[in-house]
Amino acid sequence: MKPDDPLLQILACPLDKGPLHLVAPDDTAAPAEALYNPRLRRRYPIVDGIPQLLPASGEQVSDDEHEDLLKRMAP
Repeated sequence: MKPDDPLLQILACPLDKGPLHLVAPDDTAAPAEALYNPRLRRRYPIVDGIPQLLPASGEQVSDDEHEDLLKRMAP
């Protein structure tokens, strides 16, 4: 998924219905591409280009990982 993908404009967190942010892959905390909700500190994986937006698919992240994800969020 690319940062300018129009799909990102309509995707929302299944819990608070707010916007999600694309997070680029990294070798450390989140090695795969993901969508992130910084308000609830929940990360949703993107598997084979398909966002997994079921509430059970989201993972709660730690404080350190939250700071790292904020740095890696696409503008």
